[in-house]
Amino acid sequence: MTALEYWHVDAFADAAFKGNQAAVMPLEAWLDDDVLQAIGEENNFAETAFVIPDTSGQADYELRWFTPTEEVRLCGHATLASGHVLLSKSGEDRVTFRTRKAGLLEVRKSSAGYELGLPLIPTERGSWDDAVSLLGAQPQEVWLNPEGYGVYLYESEDEVRAIEPDMRGLKALGNDQFICTARGSDTDVVSRVFVPGGGVDEDSFTGSAHAALTWFWTEKLGRDSFTAFQASQRGGHATCRREGDQAWLSGDCVTVVKGEFYLPSAG
Repeated sequence: MTALEYWHVDAFADAAFKGNQAAVMPLEAWLDDDVLQAIGEENNFAETAFVIPDTSGQADYELRWFTPTEEVRLCGHATLASGHVLLSKSGEDRVTFRTRKAGLLEVRKSSAGYELGLPLIPTERGSWDDAVSLLGAQPQEVWLNPEGYGVYLYESEDEVRAIEPDMRGLKALGNDQFICTARGSDTDVVSRVFVPGGGVDEDSFTGSAHAALTWFWTEKLGRDSFTAFQASQRGGHATCRREGDQAWLSGDCVTVVKGEFYLPSAG
């Protein structure tokens, strides 16, 4: 057996059992992709984040994310969780990550706990009748991004909370994020996010979806920041701020488990 460092973190949460769960596993070097995927399946969280020291000089660490079924191009909550782990260990104020498809990302300490810098995800007005039918509730507007982010605007928070999607049908459409949103009652914005094609029927808190929501709602509201709540069963809060071509998401993290993951030896 090989013992690997293992952290279980609740991200975008101010207390345990809230926000979104992520496993964070610092490694010395990359394991084979099929091993990383098997670990992601074993952990069975929305994402398992793996980090190794970056030797390119571009960032502090390399970062990859795996759902139980696939590697993803961008995951916000597991990036925040990775920053929490590494900054807790180092005592530093910021850490940067080089990723394979999402560019350079940053987590830094803030008054809210942490700030996560992600690339803004713009969307354009469009339509997707099949998706709307499977969501089961007619939105006022549909905004789409070709990389698989769809923002579905509803009239009220009650409508968003009442949505009961056909998960099997949405899964058949691919690994898109179906981001249902409206103006909130206790926060500026409320949302729910469904990604059944990526192995996550309803996500607890989705950082990458809020990179799309930051672009969308700053345009709608006519200001650079807003408060947000993702109305999943666990729930998660963030303050979203637009700065240039980045979305900055503020939130906290809670370590729930720290230990060792025992990897079977080859052969």
